[in-house]
Amino acid sequence: MLLEAPEGQLSAVGRALSAVSVLCQVEPVGRWFEAFLKRRDRNVSASFQELEDDEELSEESDNEELQLEEFPMLKTLDPKDWKNQDHYAVLGLRLLRYKATPKQIKAAHKAMVLKHHPDKRKAAGEQIVEGDNDYFTCITKAYEILSDPVKRRAFNSIDPTFDNSVPSKSEAKENFFEVFSPVFERNARWSKQKHVPKLGDMSSSFEDVDAFYSFWYNFDSWREFSYLDEEEKEKAECRDERRWIEKQNRAARAQRKKEEMNRIRTLVDSAYASDPRIKKFKEEEKARKEGEKKAKADAKRKEQEAKEKQKQAELEAVRIAKEKEDEEARQQAQLAKKEKEIQKKAIKKERQRLRTSCKNWNYFSDNEAESVKMMEEVEKLCDRLELISLQSLNEELSSCSKDDGKSAVERQIQEVNAQIKKEKEEAEARMRQASKSSEQSSGGGGGGSKHYPEDDLQLLIKAVNLFPAGTNARWEVIANYMNLHSTSGIKRNSKDVISKAKSLQRLDPHQKDDINKKAFDKFKKEHGIVPQVVDNAAPSERFDGPDALAWTTDEQKLLEQALKTYPVNTPERWEKIALAVPGRSKKDCMKRYKELVEMVKAKKAAQEQVLNAAKAKK
Repeated sequence: MLLEAPEGQLSAVGRALSAVSVLCQVEPVGRWFEAFLKRRDRNVSASFQELEDDEELSEESDNEELQLEEFPMLKTLDPKDWKNQDHYAVLGLRLLRYKATPKQIKAAHKAMVLKHHPDKRKAAGEQIVEGDNDYFTCITKAYEILSDPVKRRAFNSIDPTFDNSVPSKSEAKENFFEVFSPVFERNARWSKQKHVPKLGDMSSSFEDVDAFYSFWYNFDSWREFSYLDEEEKEKAECRDERRWIEKQNRAARAQRKKEEMNRIRTLVDSAYASDPRIKKFKEEEKARKEGEKKAKADAKRKEQEAKEKQKQAELEAVRIAKEKEDEEARQQAQLAKKEKEIQKKAIKKERQRLRTSCKNWNYFSDNEAESVKMMEEVEKLCDRLELISLQSLNEELSSCSKDDGKSAVERQIQEVNAQIKKEKEEAEARMRQASKSSEQSSGGGGGGSKHYPEDDLQLLIKAVNLFPAGTNARWEVIANYMNLHSTSGIKRNSKDVISKAKSLQRLDPHQKDDINKKAFDKFKKEHGIVPQVVDNAAPSERFDGPDALAWTTDEQKLLEQALKTYPVNTPERWEKIALAVPGRSKKDCMKRYKELVEMVKAKKAAQEQVLNAAKAKK
């Protein structure tokens, strides 16, 4: 810090001053912060007090520059009709209106008072009307309303100069933005939110347009209509009357508020329907959705094609596997046939060898009768013995004497006869047991007079399998089925059928086998099937017949599924069905289908007859 030089002397600096170091950072607050912002915005350096003085001077200059527009009809106004008057025009603020500041309203009122006060006019020699009937009362009332924020807001809400009209769609057909933009800007004065989005132009983005219409569809208006209340509750004589007046006023305000919101909604709907940007956005959205739909359809089509190709590949693989399996089965069948032929030739050779050996020794007897008997026994050996036994016997006969050979043959004959006798006794015992059980079941069931022949037993077994448990009126249907197809002429009822079915369930498995064997023998006789030559060398092939072609449950399910998968109009239907059922040919599938059709027809006929009989009883 420099010291002040004595009087009459000059101060001198011997060297440059060092920079002032800032010890702490100071930030303005309160009114000093406001002054700091004003200085920064105005790019000036001044104190807070200087800025306030400048602001007051600018306001005073504004008031001085305020030009009032004299209302020509002012002197003709009726003070009693103050509610229908334009208060801004009364004070000379017709152009500023709702934009006028409180200070401008105060200055306008001051100017009007200085000019139109009754004392001023009386001093000028004008005749003054005594009381409140003078037009000066309208000036006082206008200032009273416009100086009060609540009353001024109510008057602004029903501003008589405001245009409430809504453009139609036809008006905005070609110049949409020129027609609707001023209307939205005009109605934006009613919004509670300060920042109201603009209508924009044709280049506005979808987000801006969506934000604009979202704002106006959810428009929050401060406009209220209390100024138009027909009754003033202050004039009421009692509390009940005030409540009634307030209730009527609330209802009227709500109705006007509803009409105002309907007007805003109509404006927004008209603009939305006429907006060319909305049409453009909808077309773009439609094109996008169509593109997505097309892409989805293409993807689905490609997926379907891939599935079809995969399915064709699987069918081709199944067909190749089927052909390979059939080829292997054919080769195995040929091999088995060759082996069978070889075995058959070997058996034939051994039989001939046995006959020759016995013939060379004259069947081990010199007596002709005994020789014939021995010949029959040798033939029995040829029929009953297997290949290994024949080979062993022939080997023994080729290396022994006549007596030893006779002993070997006789020993073998005894074994075969004993086996035949045993089988015969077992068969007779089973038949006796079956006959005895049949008689007992017939007597116990109350149907002893109705004997069951073998054909009826077989027909009963077939009917029980044809109509399983769960069939409606099952036992009546079974009895009717037997009466239709039985050749014995005996009429059966449901009780007889139930009793016999229960007795068959208790039968020994061997007895059931005998019944089934008899049924098979009958089938062979009826269809003229020539039984194959029984060969001791292949006992497992002794009963080749329809039972070997019986359909299993799995094969039946595969056939039913294939019939559903390949309908009647499918080309090469039965070839595809045969491929779907392993181990079955086209002929087998067609034959099984016919059998199923016949079974269904028989079931329907039996059930219809039972229903008809029931209806006849009613």
